[in-house]
Amino acid sequence: MSAAPGASPFDAHSPEAIAIAGLFGETLIVCAIIGAIVAGLVGYCVVRFSARGGSGEPSQLSGSKWLEITWTLIPLAIVAGLFVRTAQAMSVADPPHDREPDLVITCHQWWWEARYATGAIAANEIHVPVGRNLLLRIESTDVIHDFWVPQLARKMDAVPGHPSFIWMQADAPGTYLGACAEYCGAQHAWMRIVVIAEPEAVFAAWERHQREPAPAASTEAATRGERDFTTKTCIICHAIGGSGPQARIAPDLTHIAQRRSLGAGVLDNTPSDLARWLRDPQRVKRGSHMPDAQLTDGEVGDLVAYFETLQ
Repeated sequence: MSAAPGASPFDAHSPEAIAIAGLFGETLIVCAIIGAIVAGLVGYCVVRFSARGGSGEPSQLSGSKWLEITWTLIPLAIVAGLFVRTAQAMSVADPPHDREPDLVITCHQWWWEARYATGAIAANEIHVPVGRNLLLRIESTDVIHDFWVPQLARKMDAVPGHPSFIWMQADAPGTYLGACAEYCGAQHAWMRIVVIAEPEAVFAAWERHQREPAPAASTEAATRGERDFTTKTCIICHAIGGSGPQARIAPDLTHIAQRRSLGAGVLDNTPSDLARWLRDPQRVKRGSHMPDAQLTDGEVGDLVAYFETLQ
């Protein structure tokens, strides 16, 4: 999947983001014009009214009623115009939610959980169908976070105990980058999120696959890794569909082999990086809630073999 063109909020790819980017651009233009006029008037006054030898004391003006009315009405008109444009952008970016959410985004320190109304589960990578307007419920389990994918949707705080709702739509296939935009602790910088927009048929196939249980281990190493997963501390926090308790403390690993990254973007999802993460997670992402399980090299290799089967 190719990346979406650029990563700037101005390169919007949804009706909501287009409305916000348009308002932002118009506001910058208005501010630039005002700044240029003010700077020009200041420069004119410096040159025109500079003191010259022998000119004496300059004449004093008590005021000008029409000038004062003008510089009062013009700012009022500008503010009123920006208010109207802001209200229009808000009506597009934040229409009322009148149905159950299509997707629940739960923010954790420091990763993202995505649960679809159909039962599919993902972590740190959200798949969406192109052209469909989705209602997202944004919530947090610990501290205040902020969900922001600039090219697709407005920023939205996630406050514990107070869920919020936003609309999100992608108008073109691609990969759209996002992040937590509210400082939330030591690994705030590595709380990345990726939205992958796909044609409807491709998304439907992905969503259907996500609801399937994990495939059975097919090699001796993978079988040992599956045993290690269920007998050590892994299963206390992580869930694998069809395998024991379904915890929700840490990312669901049912189809981890299909994901592009580990640790919310801190590593690529390759066997070597996965082994590095399992061997010493605190060295990779210091302060994360992934403990050092004191695994031997053999156990790390077996777990990697098992996780690689979880397509």
